[in-house]
Parts: sequence; C-alpha cells; structure tokens
Amino acid sequence: MSHNVLFICSQNRLRSPTAEQVFADWPGIETSSAGLKHDAENPVTPELVQWADIIFVMERAHRSKLSAKFKPHLADTRVICLEIPDEYEFMDPNLISLLKAKVPRHLPSR
Repeated sequence: MSHNVLFICSQNRLRSPTAEQVFADWPGIETSSAGLKHDAENPVTPELVQWADIIFVMERAHRSKLSAKFKPHLADTRVICLEIPDEYEFMDPNLISLLKAKVPRHLPSR
C-alpha cells in the first residue's frame, strides 16, 4: 500500500518542491507539494489535505495556518513540522541534506 505524502511551505517555490523531488522515488510513497499563501504556485486545497496520509510543514507557523484553514479535512492525518527556515534556494544541497536527515524517520518503513 502506498502512502501519500504532502510537503507544505509558504509559496511552494523552494522548500516544498525540493522535498517533493528528493522523495519522489522513495519506495511506498507518492509525493506532492503545495503552499499556504493564496498566491502559491500550487495552493493547498481541501482535496490535497484529504489526499495526504502524512503532511510535512516547514515551519510551526505553517502548522498553525494549516490547522486553522483545513481543520475539518485533517482528521487523522499526521502533521510533522520540520523546522526548516525559508533561507534555501530550490534544490540547495544544504536543504536536501536537512530533508534527508529529518524526513525518512517519519516515513512508512520499507
């Protein structure tokens, strides 16, 4: 069974699309990414929140905003805060190593 994993940041331009790419080939998961700002590349929608089994947010503020906007859709979804500040470029090697250090322990075991 495949798990749906959603990565969320503010604009969906740097951190969450990087995470989506880094984990795109991870066994047993499907990845997607979105942003919480209304002008995000791919804005978070109720459908996307319901699709996800696990949601990774980059900052605590994202978790609060997600909860405030989509609480009815979050039901049993695990929301994990990675505490990754907005100071990285898309596919930044430092960002990739942070993601690889923080994300896998929360993914379903292979």
